Amino acid sequence: MYNTNSMQTPDDAEAPLSFIFPIGYSSASDCGYCRGTSRAGKRKRYSYYATSKSLSTHLYQKLVDRYWRRSGTLLYRPNPRNSCCPHYTLRLDSTEFKPTKDQRQTVNRFNNYVIGPDYTHAAARVHPRTRQEARKRHNEFDLIDRIHEPEAQFLKTPPEPAHKFTVTLEPDEFTEEKYLIFENYQRLVHKEGPDKISRHGFKRFLCNSPLKRETIYSSDGVQRQVGSFHQCYWLDGKLVAVGVLDLLPHAVSSVYFLYHESFHSHNPGKLSAMREIALAREGGYRWWYPGFYIHSCPKMKYKMDFKPQSVLDPETLTWDLMDKEALAVFDAKHYVSLSRERQRKESGDSPEIFEDHFIRPESDGEGDEEEGDFMLGSSMPGIPSLEEMKRVDMDNLVLVSDAAPGYFLTSDLVSWEQQDIELDRREIKSTIAELVAAMGTDVMGEICVDFRRRTRVL
Repeated sequence: MYNTNSMQTPDDAEAPLSFIFPIGYSSASDCGYCRGTSRAGKRKRYSYYATSKSLSTHLYQKLVDRYWRRSGTLLYRPNPRNSCCPHYTLRLDSTEFKPTKDQRQTVNRFNNYVIGPDYTHAAARVHPRTRQEARKRHNEFDLIDRIHEPEAQFLKTPPEPAHKFTVTLEPDEFTEEKYLIFENYQRLVHKEGPDKISRHGFKRFLCNSPLKRETIYSSDGVQRQVGSFHQCYWLDGKLVAVGVLDLLPHAVSSVYFLYHESFHSHNPGKLSAMREIALAREGGYRWWYPGFYIHSCPKMKYKMDFKPQSVLDPETLTWDLMDKEALAVFDAKHYVSLSRERQRKESGDSPEIFEDHFIRPESDGEGDEEEGDFMLGSSMPGIPSLEEMKRVDMDNLVLVSDAAPGYFLTSDLVSWEQQDIELDRREIKSTIAELVAAMGTDVMGEICVDFRRRTRVL
């Protein structure tokens, strides 16, 4: 199977590489977003899946800009064209964010609760603001200042505030305190039964990230942390909420947020979103990714309250402002590509005539057709076609396997040259071509296709 004469040892392989095990393209049996609605069971939702035990943040930054997300070590790219609940990638420019009156009030109410009126009155005497500082605070809402205002480390003492509030950013490691918050949140907010909640599930979902934690430096020397972290909210010494974050070279990506029922009255969802946006601005990441957006899901509507946001076009992988005009298109259509809508308007064709030419023959654009288990024969938007992949040179991709020692190249496979990429013959070349198409042909030098059995455990 292998040409051992040209195999590489691990030290010879290019570093650092991200190790990816391809799972393939398939449909999910159940959808938690439309369960119990009229849409449930009428359409399947298809995604391409892979796993990783070691993934660089630079590569993952590229992947999230190509419709990928992760759940633990599982990486997936959903097909919004063929889905009961199409997923869309959003991002917000933290430098342009202006909180609404309601959002400002949420922050101010929480700050007042933590600080308390006694501290406010006493601090005005002991630590008075200058006239300029007082005027600025009254006339301006500085997001970063207001977010940090109630934190114990930023309050001047004495006097003492009504409550002690701290926020820590720590590695995404398991602790019993974090698990108890997770258990409370899943049981009371998501109404999950005890049989669905476990320490193993919490570790696998929110503590088992493949992203490498490290410190990077921008071109101007600014230091930033990257990797997966838990942003922990502590009130009077007790953990009350946890934000699971992926800090990427150019983004704060929100993975999950969970809180204890005792913290519910403080609007923790809004508080956490604005704290994450402030982190993106203060830390120099710029972009905030709030996770996938599903327009038909009422629970997702809050994401549109944070502006200005852009949506990733699933076909061109370019960004469009999510303004009123764009939202009107989402209201009218099950699946949306704003670039396609612009082309349709420019062509003057009716929607039906235009889509007949634009959409692949096997897809009607509404997500209700059965698809096979090979992504290159599917309706997945934003990827190279089967014929295009046949012309891509994949001979120098790095592989690792239990069947041979060390690292080797795809061209070292004895049958590599004889294989073709075919819909009905799932040989290793087709499997690798599917992975490369889903991730992008430009990342081939950054990955090692990992076929070792021990790396497949989710």
